[in-house]
Amino acid sequence: MSQTTPLPRQAAPSGRRELPEAPFLAAARGERPARTPVWFMRQAGRSLPEYRALREGVPMLDACFDPEMLAEITLQPVRRHGVDAAILFSDIVVPLKAAGVDIDIVPGTGPVAAAPVRDLAAVKALPELEPEQVSKVADGIRLLVERLGETPLIGFAGAPFTLASYLIEGGPSRNHEHTKALMHSEPELWHQLAGRLADVALTFLRAQLDAGVDAVQLFDSWAGALSERDYREFVLPHSAKVLAGVADHGVPRIHFGVGTGELLAAMRDAGADVVGVDWRIPLDEAVRRLGHSGRAPEKIAVQGNLDPALLHASWPVLEAEVRRIVEEGKAADGHVFNLGHGVLPGVDPDVLTRVVGLVHEL
Repeated sequence: MSQTTPLPRQAAPSGRRELPEAPFLAAARGERPARTPVWFMRQAGRSLPEYRALREGVPMLDACFDPEMLAEITLQPVRRHGVDAAILFSDIVVPLKAAGVDIDIVPGTGPVAAAPVRDLAAVKALPELEPEQVSKVADGIRLLVERLGETPLIGFAGAPFTLASYLIEGGPSRNHEHTKALMHSEPELWHQLAGRLADVALTFLRAQLDAGVDAVQLFDSWAGALSERDYREFVLPHSAKVLAGVADHGVPRIHFGVGTGELLAAMRDAGADVVGVDWRIPLDEAVRRLGHSGRAPEKIAVQGNLDPALLHASWPVLEAEVRRIVEEGKAADGHVFNLGHGVLPGVDPDVLTRVVGLVHEL
């Protein structure tokens, strides 16, 4: 049974733009707009020369807290590619850094925590996030709302499991051994940690929504490391808390993870209006699995799911894949074309622009 309120279609709250014609928002509501909308995870970033020029000499997290810079970086792929949605330039560790956690993004590695969180004292020492601590992010969103015209803006946060994994492991992990060991050996401690991180994610998303974002995405990047049983017991309640906590804003809630083909129904049960699908299963099969969710009577919307590596393939190969995915996406009530993960740094930006044009033609 669904743990959250179904997505209402309602007037935008005061301060949020009215975008009744936006294809992205229509598809996210489970509708069929005139064209299939498309945007790309990591569309703003290292694949763009204008991004590299702007970021030169500026640490990642510094850029995330500079309103003018984060707004400009967010806008770059909208201008270049003509995508149907912008996604806020940020990182899942931004709210942790803002709250005072000693964590940084190490080039070539990713998020690294100075002191792993593996006991009760460390969990209790985690600070809470206050909205004013991410006020610069909110300022950047307000700039974007002024400059994006009719293009919707997606805000995002990291899900409790993925945030916890970075804190417990101390950084990226292939096997998540410390995380899984703590989860099973000390379930009460795990739920305390995940609950605190759910509060952090929820505060961050609410700050973005109050500033004017038009949709939100909850990234549970590493949830695919779990079985469905473990996901439902240890993860779903905390992700559901986050997604339920933003339901009253009436915007689409997207939930995405990598390697989550066996978790799709559970991720929908957590409260997702749109479920992101990576490249490992076809979209029509994903829709079939989502139909076994407790929310089955509602419309099913999916996002995805081109393999990012295929952006390096020849155009005939890539074109065939794009056409296949658009066709398979018709099995859903609504389909937002995207990659099955993020844009790789070495991708030719012109290829992305060409993919956008093809999707819009189909």
